[in-house]
Amino acid sequence: MATPLPNVQQIPGGVAPPEQAWLQLVQAQVETALARLFELPDESTLDARWTRAVDQARTYALRPAKRLRPALVLAGYGLARGGTGVPHGLWRFAAGLELLHTFLLIHDDVADQAELRRGGLVLHRMLAPGRPGEDLAVVMGDHLFARSLEAMLESGLPGVSRVVQYYLGVCRHTAAGQYLDLDLSRMPLSEVTLFQTLRVAHLKTARYGFSAPLVCGAMLGGADDSLQKGLEQVGRSVGLAYQLRDDLIGLFGDASVAGKACDGDFTQGKRTFPVMAAYVRATPAGREELERLWALPVEEKDEVALARARALVESFGGRVACERAVERASRLARRGLSTLPNPHGMRDLLDALIARLARRAS
Repeated sequence: MATPLPNVQQIPGGVAPPEQAWLQLVQAQVETALARLFELPDESTLDARWTRAVDQARTYALRPAKRLRPALVLAGYGLARGGTGVPHGLWRFAAGLELLHTFLLIHDDVADQAELRRGGLVLHRMLAPGRPGEDLAVVMGDHLFARSLEAMLESGLPGVSRVVQYYLGVCRHTAAGQYLDLDLSRMPLSEVTLFQTLRVAHLKTARYGFSAPLVCGAMLGGADDSLQKGLEQVGRSVGLAYQLRDDLIGLFGDASVAGKACDGDFTQGKRTFPVMAAYVRATPAGREELERLWALPVEEKDEVALARARALVESFGGRVACERAVERASRLARRGLSTLPNPHGMRDLLDALIARLARRAS
């Protein structure tokens, strides 16, 4: 049984821009499907403590979120199928893909020693204080990973096993990107290049978060190789723009807007694009001070150090260089998108969504 694919003609009038209203329609469907993935009768009698932990993971997973990856799956499917209805299994597949993203967020939060995610405590702080909570969260992430694969394969869509295999290959590269991101944080700034920061952005975010969902949706919709390649290139560019914007948020953002701490990249010593762009433009004295600030122990990275770090990155042009890189990547994404079909205004919605992501507050 199929449900209509939200498109321009179906979106009611009002104050919300079309892409926002479309996202809200997709979010409602995906979150309903996502909630159902936590209904696990075979686990109901295992142990009351496990039941409580799963309930907390469900609460974490269902916090308000953009649900970009499921929306991109739907967009890729709509572009391939010409705007026809959405089979019930596609909502389940999209929810499974979102659950896999939740698993990665849980593990990332542990690795990054984060405190906030989507406006609330990270899962490892919800489960227990200190190291026990981190260990429990890692195990819960493993559980959600397995459940996400079950859900995608249970969707029953034609060719789904090939699509899941493709997506898992991308996830392997995502792990490599996360590894490099953490490993680069141990290196002196002088030994890190802008190219390395861009490679991390591509591996960690662009392919996994943007190219792959678009391509998965297109594959499930029976797209030919040309459309798949076009969407892969669009996703690569918009994903880079998104990650570079996230780099700005991670250093200059407002936690009340971002829903997460905005000093984390500095605290963790991340070698992000704005930092490295400032470093290559800095005076010798400026480079020395940047090295010293980023090498400080975590307990010494206080508000004074953060303010100085922000001032240096700003004064040496790191912030402006990153903003320009976001604009370039966004333009490239929209230019590539303009060559693709536009059934029922789906391409127009995707174009507006790309522009919206590039402008999001930092």
